[in-house]
Amino acid sequence: MSLLLTRRRAASAVLTAALLVPLAACGNDDSGTAKDKETGSGSGTASAAPKADLTVLAASSLTDVFKEAGAAYEKANPGTKVTFSFAGSQELAAQVKQGAPADALVTADTKTMDGLSGDTGKPTVIAKNRLVIATGEGNPEKVENLKDLADPKLKVVLAAPEVPVGRYSQQILDAQKIEVKPVSQEPNVRAVLSKVELGEADAGLVYKTDAATATDKVDAIEIPDSENAIASYPAATLKASKHSEAAAAFVAWLSTPEAQKILQGAGFQQP
Repeated sequence: MSLLLTRRRAASAVLTAALLVPLAACGNDDSGTAKDKETGSGSGTASAAPKADLTVLAASSLTDVFKEAGAAYEKANPGTKVTFSFAGSQELAAQVKQGAPADALVTADTKTMDGLSGDTGKPTVIAKNRLVIATGEGNPEKVENLKDLADPKLKVVLAAPEVPVGRYSQQILDAQKIEVKPVSQEPNVRAVLSKVELGEADAGLVYKTDAATATDKVDAIEIPDSENAIASYPAATLKASKHSEAAAAFVAWLSTPEAQKILQGAGFQQP
């Protein structure tokens, strides 16, 4: 009798253990999945950045490079989509003041960003730039330096003074005591470049990176460092964002080696 009881108890113990193993396994799977969802870790390649549809207001001179950067960020962060709205920095500032729905802002100067301190998080400079003289392909008017822009026979186009590149342009012209009477003043740097590309202007002052996007249509005349201006590009989250954590993750990413490689590959300088 004693032997039979012992066998029954042993069989019961084996059965109980067999039933508990799959339950424990299920518990471990659920726990791991929950942790992965919370941290973004696990066997997949998803980033820890929160998933969201982000809208980023960005200076016109970032048009080409940010399209590439946005694609890289989306690839590294599955489930996140980044939509850019490009315009002159002064236009972007007006949009922020009017409450345009957006998550982050990148301007082409610190002055514009500083004027929005009540609407943004703490800005970080992510890149720098310099100006060049853009002329028609082959430089048909033989423009060599800033002084040549004062020639009244030359059709010169500049950005408006309230636009960062327009302000930088006037700054370097005033420093050299050069008076230029532009045939037009444009709302952003891409509009200046377009006038030169289309032959509607003989020359214009643009960022080096913008001229680099149209090498088949314009020539870029370098301006010596001693006569040039450095443009700084600050990035910041917007306090009105509905995706504050995701916006902060994107802004932080812009300073990472991956993002900096893309920016510098397009001709931007280190911050």
